[in-house]
Amino acid sequence: MSEKIIIRPTPTPNPSTVKFIVNHKFMEFGGRDFPKKETAEGSPLAEKLWALPGVGGVFIGSDFITITETPDCDWGVLGDAVMDCIRKHIESGDQHVKELEKTAAEIPANMSEIEAKIREILDAEIRPAVAMDGGDITFEGYEQGMVLLHMKGSCSGCPSSTATLRIGIESRLREVIPEIQGVISV
Repeated sequence: MSEKIIIRPTPTPNPSTVKFIVNHKFMEFGGRDFPKKETAEGSPLAEKLWALPGVGGVFIGSDFITITETPDCDWGVLGDAVMDCIRKHIESGDQHVKELEKTAAEIPANMSEIEAKIREILDAEIRPAVAMDGGDITFEGYEQGMVLLHMKGSCSGCPSSTATLRIGIESRLREVIPEIQGVISV
């Protein structure tokens, strides 16, 4: 007999998204963003979620799924449909997310000391905090004092994301790495 699947919808700082916390592991670390229906191809769970009317974005984290609504969405209907979809998918035993191979762009061989320190702070402090709100932030680069980050899940399009970048992330990174002049969402 398998463990009972528990799914708990929780609000996020982004009023257009809801985080569905599940007592099930979807990924070991980080998350996968499916901002458009076409990006879900090959990932069975994301494809199923995108098939639901009212879904405008899907982010799959380690033990949660964040759904962004379309403007005409009724959360009362969509929330129940999402939970039913997640439950049935887990029970089916199908693969959740198509595994991606690490590319040279994701793991540069010649990462600078500053880039390594930025990644260390992001992975140890910032990404776990952002995941609590149903999102993720990935490091995209460091150029001329500017840190380039990609915001995903509930962070993407969130009204408070600018404050998160400036007040939270930028101030923390500058505290440890004085060379940093700013943080930009790309």
